[in-house]
Amino acid sequence: MTQTTSAHRQGGTAPPAARFDAVVRAAVGQGLLGEGHPVAGFIDAEGVRASVGALHDAFAATPEVLHTFAAKACSLVPVLRLLADCGMGCEVASPGELRLAVEAGFAASRVVLDSPAKTREEIRLALALGVAVNADSLDELRRIDALRNPGTASVIGLRVNPQVGGGSIGPMSTATDTSKFGVALRDPGAREAIVEAFRERPWLTRLHTHVGSQGCPLELIADGVARTYELAEEINATLGVRRVTSLDIGGGLPVNFADETVRPGYADYVAVLTAAAPGLFSGRYSLVTEFGRSLLAKNGFIGARVEYTKDAGGRRIALTHAGAQTATRTVLMPDAWPLRIGAFGPDGTPKTGPSLAQDIAGPCCFAGDVVAYGRELPELAEDDVVVLYDTGAYYFSTPWAYNSLPRPAVYGFRAEAGPEDGSGHDGPVTFATVRDAQSLDDIAAESGLAHADALIRRDG
Repeated sequence: MTQTTSAHRQGGTAPPAARFDAVVRAAVGQGLLGEGHPVAGFIDAEGVRASVGALHDAFAATPEVLHTFAAKACSLVPVLRLLADCGMGCEVASPGELRLAVEAGFAASRVVLDSPAKTREEIRLALALGVAVNADSLDELRRIDALRNPGTASVIGLRVNPQVGGGSIGPMSTATDTSKFGVALRDPGAREAIVEAFRERPWLTRLHTHVGSQGCPLELIADGVARTYELAEEINATLGVRRVTSLDIGGGLPVNFADETVRPGYADYVAVLTAAAPGLFSGRYSLVTEFGRSLLAKNGFIGARVEYTKDAGGRRIALTHAGAQTATRTVLMPDAWPLRIGAFGPDGTPKTGPSLAQDIAGPCCFAGDVVAYGRELPELAEDDVVVLYDTGAYYFSTPWAYNSLPRPAVYGFRAEAGPEDGSGHDGPVTFATVRDAQSLDDIAAESGLAHADALIRRDG
């Protein structure tokens, strides 16, 4: 199934890279991108709502399901609050993400804590708040034994690794034989130990699995879910009671970075899951999902000013302000995380003219800080703007502080539909600040300015 990525373009696929043209022009016109503000991130609020709607629609026939958003994919409180307003829960994997979820207004009953290295204090807080906790190991279950108050409202689960293999990106594959996540289901004695863990703990009622995300085919993900479903059936049959009552099937829907279309879609995912585990959607188990990238990636972009262009060894290079500090994965693993690039003039209108192979480089002080190599684009020049598409998840929301470069501002936007008079003019674009740009004072304070003399030895 293929769908468009804009709530305003339901009739068919938008022309390549055209979806945000009016937004780029408005951002330049309103001074959000320019010499004083050379890089910024942008989130399409209505696009986010449309993506959440597509997710809910795909699971509409499921009797009981909680869709949570993986906070790590966009850890910005206004974005999380938007998702809460859309009916999402929140999956968190650290004390910081739990704090953000609380600040964003998610009810504790709609928050799930996952992490392979939870501290005792982190577990205590989660149990006190009543958020769900997925233990990552049998040792962690024993830690919960000592910390759990019988009156807690927290649902407790156990993550298992179905060991179904990896996808095309090793670091994104979490169900390999030696993955650090979960209890390795096919290791000798593991299955029996899991059944015994449920026998000993009547409060342990959930199984959790997550096979991976980008680079993992739907069939691989569904295989992992199916094996976890089979384990739940085995536990309940062995114990003679319905001990496992819910399944957290994770997230991981891959994103198409090649063009504008959303493929695969959530309906495709549900169809593959249904084929692999026909009983999954029967209502026998309540379900939890943990999607992140697939909800946000195509609903955001990075805009950056071209500071200089140069030629080196017969290669044209555009030096911009969007590099490894905000597109870290693409710079460090360019083959695994390629991004589409748009070229715009100083006024924010799309550039035209003959194409030229150009490298799009960033501002970081190492040679590999390049977000795209040899891209055929209209010739870029000083003061132009480049756009990195499909970066609404994991990019500008969690920047890398390399070279003490400031974190970019992030803006949400709402683009109104243009007039239906054939004029071709777009409707107005309104922006709302999601995160202010980091100031130099902020950078100095973060680097320990208040303790500047801490290492200076003072005699006498």
